[in-house]
Amino acid sequence: MLIAGFPAGAWGTNCYLVAPAAGEECVIIDPGHQAAEGVAEAVAKHRLKPVAVILTHGHIDHVASVVPVCGAHDVPAWIHPSDRYMMSDPEKALGRSIGMPLMGELTVGEPDDVRELTDGAKLRLAGLDFSVAHAPGHTKGSVTFGMPEAADVPSVFFSGDLLFAGSIGRTDLPGGDMDEMLASLARVCLPLDDSTVVLSGHGPQTTIGRERATNPYLREVADGLGSQAAPRRGM
Repeated sequence: MLIAGFPAGAWGTNCYLVAPAAGEECVIIDPGHQAAEGVAEAVAKHRLKPVAVILTHGHIDHVASVVPVCGAHDVPAWIHPSDRYMMSDPEKALGRSIGMPLMGELTVGEPDDVRELTDGAKLRLAGLDFSVAHAPGHTKGSVTFGMPEAADVPSVFFSGDLLFAGSIGRTDLPGGDMDEMLASLARVCLPLDDSTVVLSGHGPQTTIGRERATNPYLREVADGLGSQAAPRRGM
């Protein structure tokens, strides 16, 4: 499997292109602020054919390049319905203090083809399987994408802004809620196997095992659940 990722824009948001191998179809995850050029470079470098954009949530740093990327490749964008409004009204989602500085340079709106993500959905895109888990807390419509272990490739978990290396996403923006965030960590993250690779919306790669041992938020949730927090195999 090929995963090409790069940080983009003022917030350093990670954008990922996922494909079975170079020269094949791919899925683009979170083409955010100033990500279009990086997507074009990765597509050319690896000879990829995008077939879909999938979004972990609707904040502008994750969706700002959706319209040009979808338009360039004539592909749909998938997003949870609770966050769909953010593509055309990012200031409402971020609040004035955060949204205003960059609003003048952004072209906001929806691509022509928008499809809805739902909790528990199974997406088969570019020959790859993605499991969708609704994980509110950072936003009402935050989701994660899981990919099962295959051959010599471990399970992969695209956590968006739910879980980072050593931290979690902020909950002080409109739609954020710490209780929901902790519940999502317990329901979505803790059951994953320790070897699961975590590719988050910001920062470096990690694993569930490393976060279970060192991330104070995940440890708080695990301590509260006791034996119920034991990992399970698979996604």
